Amino acid sequence: MNTSRRKFLGTMTTLAAAVGAASALPRTFSIGSHQQAVRVGLIGTNGMGWANLNAMLKVPGVQCVALCDVDANVLNKRAEELKARSITPKLYAKHEDLLADPNVDAVIIGTPDHWHCLHLVDACAAGKDVYVEKPLGNSIAECNAMVAAAQKYGRAVQVGQWQRSQQHFRDAMDFVHSGKLGKIRLVKAWAYQGWMKSIPVKPDGPAPEGVDYTRWLGPARQRPFNPNRFHFEFRWFWDYAGGLMTDWGVHMLDFALIGMKATTPKSIMATGGKFAYPDDAAETPDTLTTVYEFDDFTVQWEHANGIDGGPYGRNHGTAFIGNYGTLVVDRSGWEVIPEGDRMEPVSLQKSQDNGLEKHTANFIDVVRSRKLEALNAPITAGAHIAIFSQMGNIAYRTGEKVYWDAQKGRFSSDSANKLLAAEYHNGYKIPKV
Repeated sequence: MNTSRRKFLGTMTTLAAAVGAASALPRTFSIGSHQQAVRVGLIGTNGMGWANLNAMLKVPGVQCVALCDVDANVLNKRAEELKARSITPKLYAKHEDLLADPNVDAVIIGTPDHWHCLHLVDACAAGKDVYVEKPLGNSIAECNAMVAAAQKYGRAVQVGQWQRSQQHFRDAMDFVHSGKLGKIRLVKAWAYQGWMKSIPVKPDGPAPEGVDYTRWLGPARQRPFNPNRFHFEFRWFWDYAGGLMTDWGVHMLDFALIGMKATTPKSIMATGGKFAYPDDAAETPDTLTTVYEFDDFTVQWEHANGIDGGPYGRNHGTAFIGNYGTLVVDRSGWEVIPEGDRMEPVSLQKSQDNGLEKHTANFIDVVRSRKLEALNAPITAGAHIAIFSQMGNIAYRTGEKVYWDAQKGRFSSDSANKLLAAEYHNGYKIPKV
């Protein structure tokens, strides 16, 4: 770890103080009523970065003035698509050059997880507000550094957990908090992803023309280019991401904590493996069960690649299992299943809004108002759930039941503590803030 122990523990204390924000939602949230221009730059123009930009451009007064990507093929494609809409941003191959552009007020970070920390810290230091894709960081130490940077430079940072901006999730959490479910003893969260099939093994080879592969690797270890580790599929390799646990877990486990007004667990244990596709190219488990222990309830995470048959007939969701009934919520809506005749059922309450558009609008509203407390997914919340998900992966990777010391910001296990920080290579270091 390249941050000092004092700095590390200080940031952990900051995170602990922000638990209230991490396990709750602002009671009101608005979509920008102000119209002053906000000039946005996008770093990482594929996938969710592009989706985030398009949602943000629907907010009146938002302008796209810059694009940055290490893949010139994607960069030029996006530039042409924007040109067809009479938008002509400047194009950059390096994020440092985009951040030095005085015409950029805020940036969207849509790069692979292993780059989030460096991009965000640099953006905050450059005086830019940031909308960063989830998971916030690729390690616990990175999350701490990112929180410290946002706070040091006073920047608005929204994490892309857009379900926090959906009204039906808020309504479901209000019901959970009402006590009508009775004592909640177990919370389940899951992602069963039928679309995620086996990744066939492919040989290493040269990077595609127009790709700055050295910069794409950044702090990750040197290795030959392989198409399985590039666009989108990077999330199934430990060097760059954390598999479905951090890809979907930060969404669904986030609401487990919000519903239970929970902070950090006492212990975590996990079991699973590559059971569906044992010989394919991926490293992260395609099947995983993780149990987080709290004082009087447990939170259970499940994921499975290649099948959609998740609990309660849903391929993703969070379920609060109480003595009187069970509330189940996912992106489509929420319902309550009674335990016998102990309570009345609540039929499916369907989602009525576009969470991503609300989320990006909330970010722009805060960029204009500077009321950072109005962010629906502030950096403290994004760090808290990213750390929570990383704990699950650490328990899996060590094969141990691990115990977390919230005061020290460390595990009781040396093998678990070795995974607190991602390994940085090629001259890069986790920023000291």
